[in-house]
Amino acid sequence: MWWEKILGRLPEKMVLICTILSFLIPYVIYKINAKLHKFGDPSWKREEEGKSSSSK
Repeated sequence: MWWEKILGRLPEKMVLICTILSFLIPYVIYKINAKLHKFGDPSWKREEEGKSSSSK
């Protein structure tokens, strides 16, 4: 059956899970860090970032 051929070519479940996690964990940390900076940076730092990004 064609389904068995496809399953035979896929990596083991653990390899697949670890591959997905190796992308998801850093991505989630990046998003959390961005939100923390958005809400936690002082006002002078936000102004400084706006000026530096517009001058580039």
